[in-house]
Amino acid sequence: MKNTAKKLTTSAVLIALSTVLAIVCGYIPFLNLPFGGGFTIASMLPIIVIAYMFGIRWGFFCSFLYSVIQLALGAFVGSGYVLALFSVNSDDFMGYRAAVFIVLLDYLLAYTVLGIGGIFRNSLSKTPALILGSVVALSARYLVHIVSGYIFFGTYAEWFFSQEGFYAIGNVILSNFSGAALGIIYSVFYNGLYMIPEIVITAVAALAVSRIPAITKAN
Repeated sequence: MKNTAKKLTTSAVLIALSTVLAIVCGYIPFLNLPFGGGFTIASMLPIIVIAYMFGIRWGFFCSFLYSVIQLALGAFVGSGYVLALFSVNSDDFMGYRAAVFIVLLDYLLAYTVLGIGGIFRNSLSKTPALILGSVVALSARYLVHIVSGYIFFGTYAEWFFSQEGFYAIGNVILSNFSGAALGIIYSVFYNGLYMIPEIVITAVAALAVSRIPAITKAN
């Protein structure tokens, strides 16, 4: 009973910490991209820590709960993007079916995969387990966003690469790619603008956090 209470309490505190970090970072202008998306200051690391401490199964459960919280934040905090997806009068509206699948991919699945962050807990020592677990988990999230971006936003590729600030690399890309290939490159490039810094920041933070004695594997 004592171990269960500790597990629940620790997980609740870490999920709350992730949520607070995500909210705070959402209000810091330079962390957010002008066309949507943005990176945070290791807001997902506490979820990785949960998966490391209590195992992948519990990690997936907690990361799913976190995905629901992120969905709620996307609906009611900031621009209300999630609600806009379902609003016929919104510029973000692409149909109800598309809205449902965007929610499933970019919110529920993209954050639930963070539970894989504990994959190395039994094969590596704490520091490399947390660092590599963070890289794998956030890379999995990056992959989900790539798939979603290609399916639902790939048509924005030509417009995006024609924008000021991307003209040099955009001109090269537009001259050599078109159709599905262009859509994939756009999704990899755009989502990489925030996911790659997120992966690097989280990995560095995982190195620092791994030195906290209280973070240990539960039996």
